Amino acid sequence: MTGQQADDPQDLPPEIPFGVPTAARMYDAALGGKDNFEVDRMANERLYSAVGEKVVRGTALENRLFLARAVKYLANECGIRQFLDLGSGLPTGRNTHEIAREADPGSRVVYVDIDPIVAVHGRALLAADNTGIVTADMRKPDSVLDHPVTRELIDFSEPVALLFVAVFHFIPQSDDPVGVIEAYRERLAPGSYVTIAHLTTDGMSKEEQDGWFAGFDGATNKLALRNEQEIRDLFTGYQLVEPGLVRPHLWHPEDDGSPRTTSLFAGVGRL
Repeated sequence: MTGQQADDPQDLPPEIPFGVPTAARMYDAALGGKDNFEVDRMANERLYSAVGEKVVRGTALENRLFLARAVKYLANECGIRQFLDLGSGLPTGRNTHEIAREADPGSRVVYVDIDPIVAVHGRALLAADNTGIVTADMRKPDSVLDHPVTRELIDFSEPVALLFVAVFHFIPQSDDPVGVIEAYRERLAPGSYVTIAHLTTDGMSKEEQDGWFAGFDGATNKLALRNEQEIRDLFTGYQLVEPGLVRPHLWHPEDDGSPRTTSLFAGVGRL
């Protein structure tokens, strides 16, 4: 599903936070989508000015292509047929359900995002069999896992792939990110997987870090950068699959035109 021009704010439900930038819409704008508002594009301009437009857009695209390769690997190599895409962001090209269904048309996918505009612009996804969208806070696992849409589509007695791609760098330490992932893990069957991509301080100058923080200043989502070990800790309880925790473009690389930034670490772990 490709992006469409964002609705006039007056036509959107009142809970849509169109007056402040959101991570989902800023990400959409960085990928060249149209499901964003002027306030999101202005926030990205601050990021471009502080960090560099090439770096920001390259980071977004590198992350998106990693997601595609990870889902392809999980579906084709691991036989996963259930995906819970948390902090999924707005629909764009090569969505999780599209890739998963190339391996098996019966694959089931639930998208979860705290930004209600994701559901507004994902209505077409709801028309697809075995696909659902949940508006919820992923920091509250029970609200996600016990949601009627999730319960209808996901069988937690069978392996599930959790996708936390470019989302945990919006979860501060005060929210206990390791504990959040543990709460999800406790509900999973053996043979399940977790996929994480995360902005990192490793390889970033202090000026670049400050630039990323400045770009999200005033947004609904505050940034929480972590070093490699802190990101590795998020995989507690999982066994990292080869090649481990690496820069996204190095994870099962393909000739997909992935940018090669030093902004992120990414990996996939097996329960």
